[in-house]
Amino acid sequence: MRYPLRGFWITVAILWAVLCIAGYFYSKQQGIPDSAALAVILACLVEAAFYIAPGFASVRQRLSGVRSRYLLAGFLAVSALVPYVIFAGLSSTFEWPSFALLGLIAAVIPFWFAVLPKHPATDLGFLALVALVFLSAIFQSIYIDPYPRVPAEMFGKLMSIRLGIASALFLRGVKGTGFGFVPERKDWKIGILHYLYFLPVGAALIALTGFATLRSLPADPAKLALTAFASFLGFLWVVALSEEFFVRGLLQQWLSKWMNSPVAGLLIASLIFGLLHLPFRSAFPNWRFALLAATASLFYGRAFQQAGSIRASMVTHALVVLTWRVFLV
Repeated sequence: MRYPLRGFWITVAILWAVLCIAGYFYSKQQGIPDSAALAVILACLVEAAFYIAPGFASVRQRLSGVRSRYLLAGFLAVSALVPYVIFAGLSSTFEWPSFALLGLIAAVIPFWFAVLPKHPATDLGFLALVALVFLSAIFQSIYIDPYPRVPAEMFGKLMSIRLGIASALFLRGVKGTGFGFVPERKDWKIGILHYLYFLPVGAALIALTGFATLRSLPADPAKLALTAFASFLGFLWVVALSEEFFVRGLLQQWLSKWMNSPVAGLLIASLIFGLLHLPFRSAFPNWRFALLAATASLFYGRAFQQAGSIRASMVTHALVVLTWRVFLV
């Protein structure tokens, strides 16, 4: 069965309209020059289309149908360079060394599975590579901010996420992740339940460790609700999507298979997830954040196991992050 691309292009058109409107008003509000705003918006439109593409069955079918692994890896690598060329070219920040370094990153990630044999060491190396690229400050040196309040490195972050996802799905041929942007009814139910299960545990840990304190909420409830809704979508489709795909969809699933133990896979993946949070928010090691993240990861992992889909754990994850960002400081 061949799926039409109409749904994908309709979604792209709607997304482009939203991004153009949001980008226009944000640039005017922040006093960003038109030239810088145009560079960011156009690059954003291209990156957004590439970013959402794997979420559509029609796109996945066509990419999975490419017979040459090297051709597909090459296409993914080139797609990673397009937003940079648009952004850096229009903002006059293009530098050949940055382009070459980005090209190296863009080539290594997809060609990893195209060249290397299928093996646990290859899989773990891939996850380490993606984590190293994403968590490092390398994109700050590649993407030069054309104006204050324009975090250009976001293009590199988004590129590394979708390049890693596409490489795992289409070149490694990973199954059983339940990858997608829109949770189904079952995913919402399981995700919300595991969020509710985590709340008392998380509250107790925060109280015991002094990780955070309650935030003073804005007086305008309508503004708070709108901000919370927009933030939830951002957390769901970027933070939760990326972390749940790589940690739950890949690492936890692989560990469970290799060790023949879903429990061991859940525990080890959650421990690693917690350790990855040691450098964040304060001087290393931030053990409070790591402990809270590892504990929350147990609930994310259980949601994934119960639903058989990262979309359930994405819901749990996004709700936990939203609660933290809205109510805690």
